[in-house]
Amino acid sequence: MKKLLVPTDFSDQAENALKVAAQIAKKHNCEIYLLHMLEIPLQEVDPLGTQSALPEAMFFMKLAHKKFETLMKKDFLQGITVHETVDFQEIFKGIFHVCKKHDIDLIVMGSNGVSGLREMLIGSNTEKVVRTSETPVLVVKKEHPVFNIGHFVFASDFEDESKAAFKKAIDFSDMFGAKLHLLMVNTPNMFITTQEANKRMEPYERLITNKPHTLNIYNDLSIEKGIMNFAESINADIIGMSTHGRQGLSHFFNGSISEDLVNHAKRPVITFKI
Repeated sequence: MKKLLVPTDFSDQAENALKVAAQIAKKHNCEIYLLHMLEIPLQEVDPLGTQSALPEAMFFMKLAHKKFETLMKKDFLQGITVHETVDFQEIFKGIFHVCKKHDIDLIVMGSNGVSGLREMLIGSNTEKVVRTSETPVLVVKKEHPVFNIGHFVFASDFEDESKAAFKKAIDFSDMFGAKLHLLMVNTPNMFITTQEANKRMEPYERLITNKPHTLNIYNDLSIEKGIMNFAESINADIIGMSTHGRQGLSHFFNGSISEDLVNHAKRPVITFKI
């Protein structure tokens, strides 16, 4: 992991994410790409800034650069290579563009819950970034003076198609030397036997035989509640799960479970595309 992308609106929530990214960057010698999007139609802005149909566009760009200058003076960024970018695109499109252009390894985003993430990403962008990003997305809810992962819950249905995402989760876990807790949630409407659950989880366990881990089957009223309640019961540091991107979530994560967790879980959440 060498390149981290942090979208920012210069809010406290975005700064919390940047502080976490800075800790990861220092520990693993990463570069940070700091992105601020101005949602002004690109075709209406003169690149030379001389004949702009929207003069305020240049004003907001200059204002953003001033905020970048202030941010770059923060102590927690000292010693880190930070690339600042201001662009005129829809937020989620700008994020995807930067990820592809610079081969980003991890997106780190700030949120204080429903209002926080939706305010920064504006409505449906939440779903588009968290659920469709090819790049893993780490959503941070609060300030972490010391960001460390000792216990990592990976929730899944443990079908074969999720193995690729799980391998990415293993790599992320290894960065922190974390203990992996594989979790399958049983609900009244999606019940499977313990025998079947163990059978599904066995191939996954073989991928981490020599790593600290546990296998867990947890019963609850809903998948979302089960994940959050289990994470609370072991005082987990982070929750991870897989997404299907444009094809929708797996059967296990039907509906909008990824977005629900990102919005409602107290802990950081990281998603990996299948």
